[in-house]
Parts: sequence; C-alpha cells; structure tokens
Amino acid sequence: MSNALAGERSPYLRQHADNPVDWVPWGPAAFAAARERDVLVIVSIGYSACHWCHVMERESFEDAQVARLMNENFVCVKVDREERPDVDAIYMEAVQAMTGAGGWPLNVFVTPDQLPVYGGTYYPPAPRPGIPSWSQVLAAIAETWRERRDELLGGAELLRGRLAGGAVLAPSDAPPEDIALDGAVAKLAAQFDAANGGFGGAPKFPQTPVVEFLLARGEHEVALRTLRGIAAGGIHDQLGGGFARYSVDAAWRVPHFEKMLYDNALISRAMLHGWQASSDPLLLEGCVRALDWALAEMREESGGFYSALDADSEGVEGRFYVWSTAELRELLGGDAAAAIEWFEATDEGNFADPHHPQPGLNVLQGTGPRPADEVVGRIRGRLLGARSERVRPGLDDKVLTGWNALMIAALADAGSVLDERRFSEAAIACAQFIERELRRSDGRLLRVWARGKAGEVPAFLEDYALLLEAQIALFEASCDELWFHHAERLAGEMVDLFADRENGGFYATAKDAEALVARRKEIDDTPIPSGQSAAANALVRLAQLTGESEYEQLARATLGPLVTIAPEYPTSFGHALLAQHYLLAPARPVACPVPARGSTGSGRAPTA
Repeated sequence: MSNALAGERSPYLRQHADNPVDWVPWGPAAFAAARERDVLVIVSIGYSACHWCHVMERESFEDAQVARLMNENFVCVKVDREERPDVDAIYMEAVQAMTGAGGWPLNVFVTPDQLPVYGGTYYPPAPRPGIPSWSQVLAAIAETWRERRDELLGGAELLRGRLAGGAVLAPSDAPPEDIALDGAVAKLAAQFDAANGGFGGAPKFPQTPVVEFLLARGEHEVALRTLRGIAAGGIHDQLGGGFARYSVDAAWRVPHFEKMLYDNALISRAMLHGWQASSDPLLLEGCVRALDWALAEMREESGGFYSALDADSEGVEGRFYVWSTAELRELLGGDAAAAIEWFEATDEGNFADPHHPQPGLNVLQGTGPRPADEVVGRIRGRLLGARSERVRPGLDDKVLTGWNALMIAALADAGSVLDERRFSEAAIACAQFIERELRRSDGRLLRVWARGKAGEVPAFLEDYALLLEAQIALFEASCDELWFHHAERLAGEMVDLFADRENGGFYATAKDAEALVARRKEIDDTPIPSGQSAAANALVRLAQLTGESEYEQLARATLGPLVTIAPEYPTSFGHALLAQHYLLAPARPVACPVPARGSTGSGRAPTA
C-alpha cells in the first residue's frame, strides 16, 4: 500500500511511495502531527539521481523493521532538495556544523518547531567502524528525546544563529579591487592540479564558475588545462555526449555517473568560452555534443528541459556506461584495436561498483590516440547502438526554472557564436516555455513544472537571478528587444521580492514565502552560481546596457559582504569573483541596440 507520497510531482518523492515508512511531504501538517504526538520529525532529503540515496532506501527504508522503528517514534518527511532548496540549505548547514561534513541523503532530526537537533548523511544498515547503523541512530535519538530532551534542545539553540547562512554577514561598502582579484588568481594557481587540471584532489568537481572567472581575467592556462582534462576524461560521456556530476578520482577518469542538467549547461558554456580563447577543437566538440545530448535526451516536448539522469540502472551505478574489452572487440571488429587504444580500455578495467563488483569494466576515456573522424563515427555509432539495448538510467522529469535558465544561456551563447540555429531556437523555445508554463495566473514565477503542470512552490532567488542572466544572454544573442524588456521586468520583481533593504543583497526566499526556521542568504557558487552572485552579475550587465546607475548600485551592495571573502576562498565564489571583475573591467561592447527607456516594460531601474 502506498504512503502519502504517491501523488507528488517529484520523481524522487514518488520513488519512496511504496516504502513501508509512513513518509509525508514537507508541510505544516507534518509538524502539527509531530507536535500533537510530541515526537521529533525525521527530515530525509535527497534527489532522484543520487546513488547513495538509492542505497539507503534499499538497505533501510524498504526494511519493515526499520520502518516500524521510524513510524512509531517519529513523523517522517521526505524532501526533494531540487524542489525545495530552501529546506535543504538550512539542514545542510546544520549537519555541516554538527559533523563537519555534508552530502545526500541528508537525514536530520527536527523539532516540531523545525529546529534541527541531530543529523548526518548516509547511515548503513549495520554498524561500521566509526559509523552507527541507522537503527542505532533512531533508537538513540528517540530515547534522548523522551528522557533527556533538554540536551538536544540546548545544542540546537546554540546552532540557531548559523542557519541564516550569508545573512549573518555585515554589510560593506568596500569596493572590489584588481589587487584582490589578482590574489584570488594566485590562490587558484596554488591549488591547481597541473597534472590533471582542476583544483585539489579527489573527488574532483568541474567548478566551472571558477573556470569562467579565470577566462574572463585572461588566465587561460589554468582554465584551459582544466577544460581539456574534463573533455578527455571519463567524466565526459565519450559516446553519447554530456558530463557526469563529478569524478571520484583526481584525473577525471571515473565519474559519479549521474548527469545533471545544470552541470551540462555550465560545462558546455565554459567549453564554448574556452574554445573562443584557444580554438581547441576538443573543447568545441565537448560543448556541441553536450548541448546535442541535452536536446536529444533531456528536452520536454514543449521546450523545457528535464533535471537529471540517474547514476544507476538495474540497481548498479554506472552499468549503462561501462564496457569490457571483450564487448568492444565483439562489437567493433576491425575498429576494436583503435577504439581500445583511444578509450584506454584494459582487460583489468578501471571501474568496479563496490556493491556489485565485476572485474574488467572500463569507463571510456578520450585520452589515447584519436582515430580518424570516419573511424570515430563508426565506433560511436556501433557502441551507441549496443548501449541503446541496455536498461537506461532513470530520468528525473521535473523542469526547474533556474536550471533551465542555465541551459537557455548556454544555448543562446552557442547559437550566436557558432551560428547554429538549432541551439538558438531551443534557447528561445525554453524561455517561452518558462513564461508560458511557469508563471502563476497573477504573474508570479514558479519553481517546478512536472507531469504537465506547474507546482505550487514559488520561485527562489536562484530562479529569478539565473533567469535574469539568461534573458540578458538571449537579448544579446538575438537582438530581440522582447528579452530585454522581460529582463527589466524580472529585475524589478526580483528586487521587490528578495532585496534586503537594510543590509543590501538578496535573501534566498521571497518576502512572502513560507516561514522557515531561518531566512537565509546563499552566497557560495558551488555547484551552481548562487542567486546572490547571479543577481550581481545580471545587474552589472543591465547597468552596462542601460547606463542606469541604480543597477550598478544594487550590484555593489550585493557584492559588498563578499568583496573580502570571495578572493580568500576563490574555489567557492567563482561567480561572485566574475561579477567583481566585470565591475572593474571596461564595459563590454553592446552588440544590440538597447530599447529606449520606457518604451515598454518597467521604464525605470528597480530600487531597493
């Protein structure tokens, strides 16, 4: 018998509908029930493409005995982090403060007043050295709540102040300075992995906002080496195009196989800009094939883009993507030797899922000698044909406004630079989809569309700011003044709903949003640009396009608290650093005639 998640739009929530756990969605009813029962709430957060979320579901949430322990002692709430990033951010902050680490699945014990008292990420079904089992955690927290409640509440109160994120930062009038940005470049160079590209060791994330900042500063060596490593590695699907979320090793060889829309939008755009700086065909191919993958596999028929492909198929991470040399020889015949050398495949293999070990499997690289284009075409065609017969990874078919905005910007740039109509037309169709399907009857922008209609969750700052950047990119790519007017209108809405009128900058949630235990400001640009820095970048560009000083003043107030922090921690603030760079750099040329002020749209710059 299904639980209360069966009717939800989120694929992640529906995946848990047949668990014996009495899951309910996030909402006031869950906390009212906890208050009535005098129990804690388990807030369990994940997303549909998350490998370890699936593992914990199989091991614990599908177990009847574990479910009984959960149901008897707690109200159990499931949250899709992509649908509710506001909830996820608060409890991720809490768990990181408690444990020094974070990730998904995120499992947090919360009072009926939403205050987190304990939490962690993945818990195994049986204890391991240094890690209790999930059942042990459940029993211990339930007992402590019954018998020593003050201990939990006291610790939670000490944590409360941290939950507001960047909202605790003091306002600042300090201006960006080139010397500070040069210092950020130096710090990135010190953290650069000269052998493989990227920053730091394993696991390694693409960190494309940092790459874009370096390209804008003219620091091409570090940026291009990183992009080339990503393009040639196993993190890049060498057959079907597109990029996985991150690499489990330092050399980009073995990915965590989930494919996220936002990564592919950001990486393809960075690859395009890298190609413009270098004319390297490897980067151009990476860009074009990622966008073509998105058009072929992630596009909803009305023009929007789905969110993600799962890491797993048939319950095994990566099974869809890996090959043995025996398979390659059987399928490719006379082209097999060239393919094996190009893909650096070996009989021993380079990949094994720890839960389903099978020797001799290879994640295909693009690091060996590349065959002639005709041979490459045959190899890819035959292997893709064989791969199409495999069980495909699950698709998260919800459409998110902010992530689609990232794809609009990537497609608009690529369509303009490469003179490719299929990209330009897809960018416009997606932007039209958002205006048509993701606005409420009163005009309010919404966060999620799925199963044929928009959900009720209002858009967050992330959605507004990334869409504002996308509309500006569309205007500059097409010279269609409609998108300029849309951008001006959206900027006014963003300021009205999210601006911090006392301290500057923007809150992550709107002034009329559901009240949570804290109202946060999100400031770090990982894995995608924060709403804060995206707003600043967009406002800087609007100031350059229009000459309106109000836009620049808003951008400066937004960046003020980050002027000192971002150069000190550049891997976390790439997009904020980019906005600071554009405040200092000469204004970028205006390729399109800007409509006269007040011709349509707002007629004036928004003010905070």
